[in-house]
Amino acid sequence: MILADKIILLRKKNAWSQEELAEKLNVSRQSISKWEGAQSIPAMDKILQLSEIFGVTTDFLLKDSIEHEEYTETQLNEDRSQPRHISMEEANRFLEIKKNSAPSIALGVAMCIMAPTVLFLITNSYVSGLLSISEKSAVSASMTIFFLIIASAVVIFIKTGNLTQDYEYLRTEPIETEYGVTGMVKAKREAFKETYGKNNIIGITLCILSALPIIVTSLNTENDLYISIGLSITLLMVAVGVYHMVLSGTIWSSYKMLLQEEEFTPEGKEKAKAFGSVAGIYWLLATAIYLFMSFYSNAWDRTWIIWPVAGVLFAAVSLIFNCKKTK
Repeated sequence: MILADKIILLRKKNAWSQEELAEKLNVSRQSISKWEGAQSIPAMDKILQLSEIFGVTTDFLLKDSIEHEEYTETQLNEDRSQPRHISMEEANRFLEIKKNSAPSIALGVAMCIMAPTVLFLITNSYVSGLLSISEKSAVSASMTIFFLIIASAVVIFIKTGNLTQDYEYLRTEPIETEYGVTGMVKAKREAFKETYGKNNIIGITLCILSALPIIVTSLNTENDLYISIGLSITLLMVAVGVYHMVLSGTIWSSYKMLLQEEEFTPEGKEKAKAFGSVAGIYWLLATAIYLFMSFYSNAWDRTWIIWPVAGVLFAAVSLIFNCKKTK
């Protein structure tokens, strides 16, 4: 692409007439016409002015081999500070993707919660003599199934993450919706409000009642197998409860993103950016501790407790971080 074509392209992108561009450069309209017609070439000082006005590099203007715009750092920073425009079509497409992916995300979380049950059910079945296999086979089978479940959950998270990857800016950047988008989102949220409330009630109730199976089995028997069954039922109830809450919460959060409410306000997004690195380091440390304790003690049926403890501590870390950020 030659310089003449690039001037035309950039001028039209900025919706300027030849007269308007001529005025900015302090030249005549005829000069602009000659540049764009490849009848003459701007002087070097005008090339520098064109670079500054359009926010592109001089290399882009002068080198025919560079086909796509190369913006200056100043222009890029200005572009980043501008709110991202969201059309009605884009908003509807995002909401549809979140709605369709919510069950998969909820299932992945439930699978992670249920995964440890395989470890202590198989282990205690071997100890109780119900499984006529060697200890190594019992450990091998339980570990294999455990990691297969976790790996399947991770695959689900990656797939659903890829679906919404193009909309990550809704979580991190300021946005501006076109006319009618806000009303549409509020209407859809209002229609979903009853379902959201029901799912949260089911989820919270199941999580509260989930303590009963393990309490009942622990008080009425000393058999490790029965206790592990009670614990499995407890985790199953938690998994089902969390499934309902994550399902509705994922959809609900999509409305908040487009409406820029709560943690998705411009201020909340800035806090999230700052906290992102802290969260990444935290969970890497939690994973390292879990793997070290598990391999060192070989007590995979018990070290899973690190994850719920890490989850509770993470909430505390998040709260402390937000308090300090607010101050």
